[in-house]
Amino acid sequence: MKRLTILFALLPCFLFTKAQFVNDYLAAADKYFAKGDYYSAAQYYEKFLALEKSKNAQQVFKPYEVSAVSNKSKVLSGSKQKAVYNLAEAYRELHYHEKALPFYELAASGDKAAFPLAKFHQGTTLRALGKYGEAEAVFIEFKNDYTPVDAYSESATREIESIRFIQQQLLRSDLNNYTLQKSAALNAEGGTYAPFYMNDGSLWFTSTRPQGDEKGKINNNRIYATNSDGSVKLTDIPQPKDEQQGVAAATPDGKRLFLTRWTVSKDKKTATIYTTANNNGKWDEPIIVSALNVAGSNAQQPFVMPDGKIILFSSDRAGAVGGFDIWKASLDDMGNVGTPVNLGPMVNTVSDEQAASFHAASNTLVFSSNGRVGMGGFDFYYIKGGLDQLSEPKNFGYPVNSVKDDLYFASKGSANNILENVVMSSDREAACCLELFTLSKVKPLKQITGLVLACDSKQPLPGVKVSITGATGKLIAEKTTDGSGRYSYSMEEFAALKATGAVSGYFNSSVNVGLPTDAEMVNFTNPDLCLTPVPVAAIKVDNVYYDYNKASLQVNSFESLDQLVNLLNENPTMSIELGAHTDSKGDDAYNQKLSEARAKTVIDYLIGKGIDASRLVAKGYGELQPVAENTNADGTDNPEGRQQNRRTEFKVLKN
Repeated sequence: MKRLTILFALLPCFLFTKAQFVNDYLAAADKYFAKGDYYSAAQYYEKFLALEKSKNAQQVFKPYEVSAVSNKSKVLSGSKQKAVYNLAEAYRELHYHEKALPFYELAASGDKAAFPLAKFHQGTTLRALGKYGEAEAVFIEFKNDYTPVDAYSESATREIESIRFIQQQLLRSDLNNYTLQKSAALNAEGGTYAPFYMNDGSLWFTSTRPQGDEKGKINNNRIYATNSDGSVKLTDIPQPKDEQQGVAAATPDGKRLFLTRWTVSKDKKTATIYTTANNNGKWDEPIIVSALNVAGSNAQQPFVMPDGKIILFSSDRAGAVGGFDIWKASLDDMGNVGTPVNLGPMVNTVSDEQAASFHAASNTLVFSSNGRVGMGGFDFYYIKGGLDQLSEPKNFGYPVNSVKDDLYFASKGSANNILENVVMSSDREAACCLELFTLSKVKPLKQITGLVLACDSKQPLPGVKVSITGATGKLIAEKTTDGSGRYSYSMEEFAALKATGAVSGYFNSSVNVGLPTDAEMVNFTNPDLCLTPVPVAAIKVDNVYYDYNKASLQVNSFESLDQLVNLLNENPTMSIELGAHTDSKGDDAYNQKLSEARAKTVIDYLIGKGIDASRLVAKGYGELQPVAENTNADGTDNPEGRQQNRRTEFKVLKN
């Protein structure tokens, strides 16, 4: 009895101690969460929920195992639902999607009004885990339940489009052309990201890998570079331990460096761009670039354009389209920076655009965005044509992009293949951090086909010689149609071309070959090429007018004659007879002389347009070959008939 009395006496103390642990864990978790220390917050939320669930206060915390909390639990209390939701948020921020999912599911099953975004983030987590069908269903459910019209409702629509985009990308037929590998030589414990090439060919990047006796500790971001043998060294740029060293970029001559540093003060992260110069092989102490930094905002991720005259960076400063935007500013030889200018809504969205770079060989801007239809998280997008000719960005697609974050892109590819030799960073294979990957894409030759038809019968024409020429007239390919009237050729890249068909008995003809809407497609079909048979009879040249009773041409005749010039240019071996005819008014001899003069006038016009005189014969027929009656049967004048007889024709003498 005495022992039972002691046990009953100790029970309230045990319960009080357990309750105190619960409260302490929750308070600590909330504190770390508010500070953005999601790793520590997750540990304490897990402990809080474990004590809430179990009577065993000594339950071991296992941070890398998905919690056994079930989404089939009963309705959660307010504090517990908040803890579950915050734990899901913490794991999402840490990119531990596998661990975040069950907690989002549990939070979403509770009071929807208290945490209306639980369902949205459940969808993003499912998408990140590759569960696309489930994710699409969750987003549709979220849209049906979520009444505000705001960034989240718009994002849900974009997420649904992105999920469908992802599924299309995963079925691409050209995936065998890509080789993607995580760089074993460059990655180490922690994050490794933001590669760029120095002018000496070395690769520089940022990493949180430990130094010396730091193994097992949370490490600073520092700037590293490769040696000539491929090994990695810490750069000698001054890198104080109380500041994180972020993304860096160098001027083309390698003598000046721009870099990001950030600090956390009062739970707020502030990123600032610095610059340093290399004097006699030693980097100066970095100083703040005042033109790029504005109090109360962040400036980060500098990139110097290949000509050294413009610097790009990302900032959430005033004037942004939304979130972080890409900005540009002028840069002179002394490192002085001009007033920043936003790249505008063609590049920037209401979400975040970051990590801009520029591939000089292909004249292509590359940046990452989480505000467009894509694979998920941050994707790489590109715009060809330079900063002054910005067009709609295009997504590189899979496997360049993944369902996680893809940021920081450096290419040594050729003008025709920016993906030929790429180093980039992504967290696609990591639990938490960006890592460096190498990417190469072999571009198969473009296969182009076409069909040649007879214009009158629409039947295929075999044996036609088809000449493919470029914009300058350079011959690209020369093919002959097969029995089905088809021809084919290959090119490294699509280009604006002209296809010209030539075969005996037909006028040569050409068709312009445009560019496909999708530059990545491999097979393309040219527009059909139609050839007109060469007639035996003379062909009237419409709308050729002369001054009254004269051989001089009127200006409104030039358009029709220019079409004849084009025909002769397209048929360089063709010779013609140019015949002029009159009606029966006037003396026969006068009409004959007038027709001969008019025929010569047309010949002179053609020669003036560059047609060789040896290909042209002038012939005047006077009134001898009427095609209509000059007078009616009752002897009255027939103006319509006379108009038909006053004509200019050409006849093919040689094709």
